[in-house]
Amino acid sequence: MGMSALNHGEIPVLIVGAGPTGLVLALWLTRLGVPVRIIDKVSESGTTSRALAVQVRTLEFYRQIGLAEEVIEGGRRVDTISFWSGGRQRGRSAAFGDMGKGLTPFPYVLIFPQDEHEKLLIRRLASLGVDVERQTELLGLQQVDKHILARLKRPDGSEESCQAVYVAGCDGARSKVREELGIGFPGGTYEHLFYVADVDAGGAAINGQLHVALDTADFLIVFPLKDDGRARLVGAVRREPEQADEKLSWDDVSKDVVNWMRIDVKRVNWFSTYHVHHRVSQQFRKGRSFLLGDAAHIHSPVGGQGMNTGIGDAVNLAWKLAAVLNGCASEAILDSYEPERIDFARRLVATTDRAFSLVTSRGRIARQIRRNIAPFVIPSFFEIGSFRRLMFRTVSQTVIHYRQSPMSTGKAGEIRSGDRLPWIANAFGTEDNFKFLTTLQWQVHVYGEPSPELSTVCRSRDLALHAIPWRAEMERAGLKRNALYLVRPDGHIGLADPIGNPANLRAYLDRWNIKPSA
Repeated sequence: MGMSALNHGEIPVLIVGAGPTGLVLALWLTRLGVPVRIIDKVSESGTTSRALAVQVRTLEFYRQIGLAEEVIEGGRRVDTISFWSGGRQRGRSAAFGDMGKGLTPFPYVLIFPQDEHEKLLIRRLASLGVDVERQTELLGLQQVDKHILARLKRPDGSEESCQAVYVAGCDGARSKVREELGIGFPGGTYEHLFYVADVDAGGAAINGQLHVALDTADFLIVFPLKDDGRARLVGAVRREPEQADEKLSWDDVSKDVVNWMRIDVKRVNWFSTYHVHHRVSQQFRKGRSFLLGDAAHIHSPVGGQGMNTGIGDAVNLAWKLAAVLNGCASEAILDSYEPERIDFARRLVATTDRAFSLVTSRGRIARQIRRNIAPFVIPSFFEIGSFRRLMFRTVSQTVIHYRQSPMSTGKAGEIRSGDRLPWIANAFGTEDNFKFLTTLQWQVHVYGEPSPELSTVCRSRDLALHAIPWRAEMERAGLKRNALYLVRPDGHIGLADPIGNPANLRAYLDRWNIKPSA
């Protein structure tokens, strides 16, 4: 469908929830020319946050919309990770800072707290003419023919009916959208209670680097913030069971690890407690409604994956919705959202669950591993190049692929359709193939020389063709010389053809009715 077919007063996409997931969805859709309405029932954006890490894949997505530099400027790059146990620093790795060298323009870990992150996204969205409608609550949803009727409660308490073509539920773990759709959210909640504290502090562990303390009965992670002498502390709360969570304060936190790390907390700017859940929604889509972020999946904070996974959901859905609404693709492409994102969410919940259980278990073996093995062994692993690359690709989310997607066809070299396009830069790092992705459009990449027939098909379909001269490092990255790689707007490969056959390109475009410049 095209947006010319909209009914009077109908909004193409109603976004419920203005956390990072909803804001990024709104940003991408707006950049792609799709009007949105984004609502949130709370009166202001978050002032406290648990999400701190901005992973590489998120920065790559942000680069596509001109946001990466501002995020990097607002955050703090982490170069070193140190491990503590039994009151002493047991090991450290300076190799942590460049684990992704040669794999991405952002080969490091960036700390940028979610509360500051949200404010930046809101400012950028406002600069594009879109404001978050605060204190606006979703009361109900009803799908009628080819649109959704949403019942909303305004800030003054009055109600209104909003008609939208699609609805995106980005409204968190207690999602009203998910509830209205009647979709189950199986999983559970860990018994432990955790805290996050924003502090002004001094001491050896307040040095701009990441510190992980593992003990037999406790743990603490120290995240550096942009300003020197400021950090986020994340740890476990040890409390009496009858204490209400909301009444807990910094005074209720076990200070054993804080003390033996010799952290001098001078001021607690804010303090918050939370329980950790592990759940995946049974469906990510029902009709014209979609679930994203915490509304679709929640898991332990191990690896700093949660917020970034929600942003990945948003990017995946945004270009597909825009293509359909702009008349640039078949509505069938929307069927690929759930299988592409739900498989990754299930794997992530399973793997973070195992890691989290090891970190928090009170069992004797787990305690011994935390105190006597992990702090010594893990730093040595970071000195092994192959381990660093594997760890980086996993945590950075550059390893995410959609090989089983209905939209993935073929293999060329070591690269399979559904894979993220490998990053290739020149010897000086001044030019790279990712610069072409800022158009947010389908495009063909050929590493080597495209055939005249392929060039003709691309021109006839108004499809950008980028021919990048062949170099040896391209083969090391898994690419095949002169092969055809049809790249989706999100930087993943839709079609990989080893001989650059233009007939296969035509067939793929026709199957999904892709019209890059419709």
